[in-house]
Amino acid sequence: MSRVLVTGATGFVGGVLCPVLIRAGYDVIAHVRKQGHPNTPEGVTPSVVPDIGPDTDWTAALGGVEAVVHLAARVHVMKEKAGGALAKFNRTNADGTASLAAAAAAAGVRRFVYLSTVKVMGETSAQPFRESDTPHPEDAYGKSKLAGEKALIEAAEPSGMETVILRPPLVYGPGAKGNVLSLLKFCRLAPPLPFSAVDNRRSLIHVGNLADAILLCLDRKEATGQTYFVRDGEDLSTPDLIRRLAAALGRPARFFPVPEGFLRLAGRITGKDPEVDRALGNLQINDDKIRRELGWTPPVNVVQGLNETASWFATEKTAQKR
Repeated sequence: MSRVLVTGATGFVGGVLCPVLIRAGYDVIAHVRKQGHPNTPEGVTPSVVPDIGPDTDWTAALGGVEAVVHLAARVHVMKEKAGGALAKFNRTNADGTASLAAAAAAAGVRRFVYLSTVKVMGETSAQPFRESDTPHPEDAYGKSKLAGEKALIEAAEPSGMETVILRPPLVYGPGAKGNVLSLLKFCRLAPPLPFSAVDNRRSLIHVGNLADAILLCLDRKEATGQTYFVRDGEDLSTPDLIRRLAAALGRPARFFPVPEGFLRLAGRITGKDPEVDRALGNLQINDDKIRRELGWTPPVNVVQGLNETASWFATEKTAQKR
């Protein structure tokens, strides 16, 4: 049985990935921030590492480990001041990754799978991004994750530790937080929205599909040294995504037309440029490479994934009212 360390095991993706790895026969060492963390997945061996940074001691967590899946990261923090944000992101996502990669290489770890993000490419796409395209991150999070990719490759090279980098788009599914949870709350309220003229496309990936891709990248030799985009396979416009989620929640989706230029102007005036850009812009990826090289096919389609996510949200809301 192969032993794998999963960082960020108590998070959204980690909570889905750990059971997948256990069912596949892996002995999972789960990085947790504190002993007895309530979100610790069942069947794992917890290893407490309170903080991830350049000086983190990974010695105990890496004992006997053959592979690492590095999910833990500093993600977007609402209302965070722009000044100093990059240094905070880099401490965890770049310097922390470099420290873990160096420790893993020194401990004889065979393979290191790093969960990056599509945001290393930028915030919008004229054409679906491919792995051969030049990254151009625009925010502190994207820049720090790209720095983490580079740090991993640099740390792994002297020892020959195998690396695999995955760049997912927006991850959704039961237990999702952040933008996905905000969108579900919005759909439940069902306000009229000025999006009837919006015809953008954005890639998504269900958390179960992402876990499946990570498992494949742990197992397959062909993945060594590769970077892959992963997605569900069907890209959606903002109105279509809202329609599908609203329908799954049993709520109406109501739209009215407003010129895109006016919406972008309103975003600048109100300081909501990022939110408006996400609602109006394209952010697509091409995942032909992982499908071709590894034969990967996502097990959950978009319809199933969105219905499952909406069902979880509705159940959670019902439980909270009791």
